[in-house]
Amino acid sequence: MGQRIDGKVISQAVKDELKERVKSEGIDASLAVIQVGTDPASTVYVGNKKKACEYIGIRSLAFELPEETSEEELLELVRELNEREDVDGILVQLPLPAHMDEDKVIRTIDPKKDVDGFHPQSVGALSIGQPGFVSCTPAGIIQLLKRSGVEIEGKECVIVGRSNIVGKPMALLMLRENATVTICHSRTKHLKEVTKRADILIVAIGKPKFITKEYVKEGAVVIDVGIHRNENGKLCGDVDFEDVEPITSAITPVPGGVGPMTIAMLMNNCVEAKGYK
Repeated sequence: MGQRIDGKVISQAVKDELKERVKSEGIDASLAVIQVGTDPASTVYVGNKKKACEYIGIRSLAFELPEETSEEELLELVRELNEREDVDGILVQLPLPAHMDEDKVIRTIDPKKDVDGFHPQSVGALSIGQPGFVSCTPAGIIQLLKRSGVEIEGKECVIVGRSNIVGKPMALLMLRENATVTICHSRTKHLKEVTKRADILIVAIGKPKFITKEYVKEGAVVIDVGIHRNENGKLCGDVDFEDVEPITSAITPVPGGVGPMTIAMLMNNCVEAKGYK
């Protein structure tokens, strides 16, 4: 039976460390959060981000724009926040309404304030090992592994999913930690054979309970990035937890695994943003 990696406990430890750092170093950081429309999931995420800021001692500025806001109005607000001395980090909550170009909006954010780590300049810096903001979910996964005593160096790591937000930056971070990395995706042949090689299996494909024990090597560490609601309205991940847990050495549950780490690492990026001025 695998060790359950508790993201709530680890994220709380990260937030406590940041809170102490903000207090002891007198860091006066602020995060601007922009939400367009009233998507219920986005509203919950934005609320959680505000609470985390309050806990750590970061000021949060909320900009709640109506669904019908034009793309140009949103870009104008981002440009204005880029110029403001009292704003250290800018976060535009995704997804945006269909009439807006997410890529264009992300590119408009000043890379020095890109606390989500989505700007092409941030991604480029990561790919060549330069300093810059790292996408929060992959950064959180590295912390989950390290703080749970999982050795990464020299291990075979398989990532299922190649998104710009999780899969690709995750691969770069695991390479930085000296793992041997394979990325799988919807066109990968013989997926089970590839995933069964993994000492560390990271799954981010957006398919509920897709990964069963047939995909997992005995004693592997399994990190589940997915989050869904099943037919009973209960949260589940991309991994069939009950099926896979007995053969792992460590595994993240859903909820309470990767999710809490994303916000903790966002807070870390906000504190770091002060140094990029």
